[in-house]
Amino acid sequence: MRRFRIKVDDKVFEVEVEEILGGDVPAGNESPSAGVWANPVTLPPAQPVRVPVPRPSVPPARKEAPVQTAAKTNAPAGPGVMKAPIPGSVSEVKVKPGKAVKRGQVLLLLEAMKMQNEIMAPSDGVVEEIYVSQGQTVNTGDPLLKLSSQSPDSV
Repeated sequence: MRRFRIKVDDKVFEVEVEEILGGDVPAGNESPSAGVWANPVTLPPAQPVRVPVPRPSVPPARKEAPVQTAAKTNAPAGPGVMKAPIPGSVSEVKVKPGKAVKRGQVLLLLEAMKMQNEIMAPSDGVVEEIYVSQGQTVNTGDPLLKLSSQSPDSV
């Protein structure tokens, strides 16, 4: 009888193997299974290991300027009031109150998702009031400006 120590998947086994000489071994089986015993070796329990975990570095919080939003109370709704089609930030106002504008003329630029969106006059008219200023944040439906259909000569 011979003794062997075998390690399988981090488990250690001590085995005793008895060699059978001249015994009957079924065809196709090159190693006899008779006389083989396996006893798992009992190892002491593993001790926990403390591994230092690096703490993520968090940058200090930035103080951002307060965001202005369009006040819905000071801007009347009604005919001629142009409203924001999408939420965004007013990046440039290209007209002034009292200025005559033509259909398709760019009145202001509204930045949304890092894209400049041109807000154009839907018809010829005169800019009566502007409710927003550069850098101001607006939501969908917030009033931007009021456009009258009157020409500056009839005012």
